[in-house]
Amino acid sequence: MRRFLGRTLPWVLALPAAVWAVFRLAGWDSWYPAAQLMAFTPYVAAGSLLPLAILLLWRRWAAAALAGVTALALVAVVLPRYFADGDALAGARGQALRVMSANVLVGSAGPADLVTLVRTHRVDVLALQEVSPEYLAAADAAGMRDELPYRVDYSVPGVEGSALLSRLPLREGGVRVNPGGFRQAHAEVAVPGGGTVLVESAHPLAPWADFATPLWARGYDDQPRATPHGPVRVLLGDFNATLDHHLLRELISSGYRDAAEVLGRGLHGTWGPYDGDMIPPVTLDRVLADRRVGVRDFQVLVLPGSDHRPVYAELVLP
Repeated sequence: MRRFLGRTLPWVLALPAAVWAVFRLAGWDSWYPAAQLMAFTPYVAAGSLLPLAILLLWRRWAAAALAGVTALALVAVVLPRYFADGDALAGARGQALRVMSANVLVGSAGPADLVTLVRTHRVDVLALQEVSPEYLAAADAAGMRDELPYRVDYSVPGVEGSALLSRLPLREGGVRVNPGGFRQAHAEVAVPGGGTVLVESAHPLAPWADFATPLWARGYDDQPRATPHGPVRVLLGDFNATLDHHLLRELISSGYRDAAEVLGRGLHGTWGPYDGDMIPPVTLDRVLADRRVGVRDFQVLVLPGSDHRPVYAELVLP
């Protein structure tokens, strides 16, 4: 029995993370529950160092070699999020545009708290998800309309509502309805000295169940690709995906840059835990701007009452 364990246990230690790495590198994450699990890859990358250390101390060289390759692969895909891009401004020297995204959890977040964040950060454009007409009315009563008088409002009761609120004039672009019903308000923002910017409040359906995961994947088929040779585009919101999902990576590769990753803040969690859940935080909320746009600042903020943290970015237009 001892001999059997001596031969088997090293591989039991090495194989789980190795399988995870294969799925992550191959992009095999469009099925349930892989779509959910893949969001926790940064934790698996950190945890993969433990079996490597055990196997090296145990002198199980073959299994240690597998564990070493696994740890190297996982760390290689996660660690760059911790380091800032050397060209954060990407050559942009134009007008600043301050944007924020907030998922208000079916209107449970504090409206006055959100208004305070908008005022504190002098937000020009606010993207909202899970927003209801009642929540917008409460926010306006707390002073939101004084700060952001222009809006594209597709708020509805429940989780499907979407809105864009702006300090600058908006030209309504309409609404994108994702498979599963989540809405995405979009508009053109007229920036003085910066031209027109296309802005959209992203919110694909979450892959929370077996039947919802194909709808989540189809929602990414319809997400607007970057327009690096056309109008400046900013896509921000609750993406219900992390950089370890191939669907989001493919969207970014169309010509976007992730503001958090540009400044080395791509490991800051924006969702969970809440209501006593033990789920470790993952990064679902983000600001994407086309590669001509510079990033001067990015912050993950706190909004009491929501399960998401708002994200704020100061962009520099080309």
